[in-house]
Amino acid sequence: MHYLDNAATTAVLPEAAEAAMHAMCTCFGNPSSLHQMGIDAAHLLEDSRKSVASALGCLPEETYFTSCGTESTNISLRGAAHLNRHQKGRIITTAIEHAATLNTCKQLAAEGYDVVFLQPDETGHITPAALEQALTGDTFLLSCQLANNEIGTVQPVAELGAMLKAKAPRALFHIDAVQGLARVRLTPKKWNCDLMSVSGHKIGAPKGIGALFVKKGLRLPPLMFGGGQERGMRPGTEALPNIAAFAKACDVRMAHFDEDFVHVQSLADYLRAQVAAQLPDAAFNGAGDIPHVVNLSLPGCKSEVLLHVLEGDGVYVSSGSACSKGKQSGVLKALGLPKARTDSALRVSFCPSNTTDDIDAFITAAQKGVTLFKR
Repeated sequence: MHYLDNAATTAVLPEAAEAAMHAMCTCFGNPSSLHQMGIDAAHLLEDSRKSVASALGCLPEETYFTSCGTESTNISLRGAAHLNRHQKGRIITTAIEHAATLNTCKQLAAEGYDVVFLQPDETGHITPAALEQALTGDTFLLSCQLANNEIGTVQPVAELGAMLKAKAPRALFHIDAVQGLARVRLTPKKWNCDLMSVSGHKIGAPKGIGALFVKKGLRLPPLMFGGGQERGMRPGTEALPNIAAFAKACDVRMAHFDEDFVHVQSLADYLRAQVAAQLPDAAFNGAGDIPHVVNLSLPGCKSEVLLHVLEGDGVYVSSGSACSKGKQSGVLKALGLPKARTDSALRVSFCPSNTTDDIDAFITAAQKGVTLFKR
């Protein structure tokens, strides 16, 4: 098997699985219980929070556990909107966000908020000039991705954050860092960031665990109400096995951050060289600032059909965001690419355990697919 769909999800790291098993079978008390088993679980919870906070570049008390990046984003966007429910006002996001942001913003627009979707340039970047043009006196929220999940572009969040705070100092800045965690050094304070979403299953933790950075001093209303866990931000008994696994995945990935990046960069370079040499009609989409995501189109080849050809040879990639479930990519469409290009796009995404053998298998299977389409 040659798994190259790591932007959708990653395999759970053995160390993370071991941490989850320990939390399930040994340290299984409820962190809210007052007996020793509960106290031990509470200690594990807070130790895990420290590990995740370190990866997020923030304080433990600024780190809240959620079920996923989508929930973290909803808490951020809907919470900020609730704080401004009487004045409504403007929300600024981009046309190339993950569905968690796009669909939440569309719902907020239906509720009467003024929502603006910034268009990227041809490389997939949002410029500070585009943001400045959209800013108004009643802007109260900017939400954008750090790293795009389909084309790997990294937005200039430091410049965007500085522009936002200069022109609308009371506005909140939310960053979707789901694809950026362990791929870009996260420094929310340097970015003027108030809220930041991450997810565990993109870096070797199980599905069902995420986290949210909330800048110290900021209080958002929760989406749910219950027993007051996570300081009332996200009530409900904590999923301690997933949390412990997420913490361990953060520890492993951050300990190997530099070497992992160099390795994945070498894979991306090798892929691009092999595509240029053996699939000369292919075209790359977007700037691909992080090497973990490479998007390319094979003209004349329908993505959905080609995916099945690749799968038949044990090669797993995607045609875009897993959450889009085969729909035409809104990201590639926003770049102004023709339909023929978007319909033939493939996303190859790496993790540190991938090798050049995986790329060679992809190239061979893709050549087979191209030949079938030309018959």
